[in-house]
Amino acid sequence: MKSFIISSNDANQRLDKFITKNMPNLPQALMYKYIRTKRIKINNKRSQISARLNAGDVVDMYINDEFFVKPPPKYDFMGAPNKLNIIYEDENIMLLDKKAGLLSHPDENEYTDTLITRIKRYLYDNGEYDPSASSSFTPALINRIDRNTGGIVIAAKNAQSLRILNAKMKSRELRKYYLCVMQGRPSCDEAVLEGYLLKDSDKNKVMIYNAPRDDAKHIRTYYKILDYYGGLSLVQ
Repeated sequence: MKSFIISSNDANQRLDKFITKNMPNLPQALMYKYIRTKRIKINNKRSQISARLNAGDVVDMYINDEFFVKPPPKYDFMGAPNKLNIIYEDENIMLLDKKAGLLSHPDENEYTDTLITRIKRYLYDNGEYDPSASSSFTPALINRIDRNTGGIVIAAKNAQSLRILNAKMKSRELRKYYLCVMQGRPSCDEAVLEGYLLKDSDKNKVMIYNAPRDDAKHIRTYYKILDYYGGLSLVQ
């Protein structure tokens, strides 16, 4: 028999999902049987497979010890450097200066050295992130910046801050501003440009059109010229 106390990071997930992540050796059919026969209970009471877990809940499992055995953990992020340019950090969030050339997330060509894997390595080394102690949450980025762009990226260190910041980003309470240097000077120092963006993921190419096209997204870009010198414009 073993008991699990649900942390805030593991809250709000289904019972069967929690068990699957914590006990990969337990066959799914057997897990469902154990839930039905009350060998797996929440707060010492019979529960449904789809029950949502709350922080502080106790999940008791009256099953054979062999299913609790886990292989030694191997974390891919440990191959990443823990070098970070931290602008601000507290117990909930991090603000990081991502340099041009560094991916925000892994892709098909680079998996190990990215901003998010560096963050996981940093937090793991500092004892703030233990993948074995939290089966549902992993440190995550609130916003992303393309590889060739540098700027501030926000990272959430726990599930609550991730939910709050994602909501603020969705409601546009958080705003992002970019600076770039461009050749020449537009005819208008301030304007809103509109177009239609079509992305080809296979070719890693983005095309912009003036008229609507199938599967293209309508886009709006506001710009303002901040300075002009020597044939170059500083644009926000």
